[in-house]
Amino acid sequence: MTVRSALRSALVDTYHFSWRLLVVNTALSAAVALVALFVSTFPLVLFVAPLVAGPIAAALAHCVVTLIREQEFRLSDAVAGIRRFWKRGLILGGIFGLVLLLGTLAVAFYSSEPHRVLPLAVLAVYVVAVAALIVLVAWLFAIADPEEGVDDALRRAFLLALRSPMRMLVFGTALLLVNLVGAVTVLPLLTLTIAYSFLATARLVLPPPEEVPV
Repeated sequence: MTVRSALRSALVDTYHFSWRLLVVNTALSAAVALVALFVSTFPLVLFVAPLVAGPIAAALAHCVVTLIREQEFRLSDAVAGIRRFWKRGLILGGIFGLVLLLGTLAVAFYSSEPHRVLPLAVLAVYVVAVAALIVLVAWLFAIADPEEGVDDALRRAFLLALRSPMRMLVFGTALLLVNLVGAVTVLPLLTLTIAYSFLATARLVLPPPEEVPV
């Protein structure tokens, strides 16, 4: 599937299943917000928040995979996703948080007055964005193929990025813009940006339903 088709299909899915996606998306956002309240130290919160919210993100990913494969999902699928994949959620959430933490520290270091090296700061931003996208893709692989380990999912996501760098770059840029708009607006529809990101990624990297082995 092309990047444009994946983004368009994810938008249609988000519209048709908006209220159920909103419930799971809001639970994920609430978990991050609660962590931010109790862990006020920055940038440590960038690591702790994704780690704690990881199991809920795994539940969201499970709902998305179920939707892609069965063209339907229920809120009970989110509960089942937490029960089945909470460990994978913790691992991937921790990895995602570590990427954010180290990236933020690198950007702050190379852009600070005593060590101002702006090209390296820009490079750090780029590396963080690519790594975050790889983890996002790995999240879908880890949930869609539970017989494989998290390391296998990360390896597959990394190889996919190597095989199609421009495609993934365009896709990542589109998701970044969507989430940036969601971060600066209060429009209710845009509180679904995390769910939309998972949906678009699933549409792009997972095989269509007819190709999924029974």
